[in-house]
Amino acid sequence: MSRKNYQDIDLSRFREMKDLPESIVVDVREKWEYEEFNEGGLNIPLSEIREKRSLLAPYANILVICTNGTRSRVAAMDYCRVAEWADKNIYHLEGGLLEVE
Repeated sequence: MSRKNYQDIDLSRFREMKDLPESIVVDVREKWEYEEFNEGGLNIPLSEIREKRSLLAPYANILVICTNGTRSRVAAMDYCRVAEWADKNIYHLEGGLLEVE
């Protein structure tokens, strides 16, 4: 079995994709960080990504974001290991939300 990989995307590609009906944004920062500033989507802190996976099941494109790209890269790698998600596209916002400001 070949290992699934996520794709790094830049801010303009992220903005094009985030509002598509088949896409979901997953912000893996802590709740207080999300409340301070966010780009929408679901706030699922990194420590909870495994227990809340079912929330993402309906979507074909999963766009993972965080502050600088470190936590979202960990989450994207974890999502790539979900065997039943072989048909999903996992995207990672390179540079994170620091690129937004």
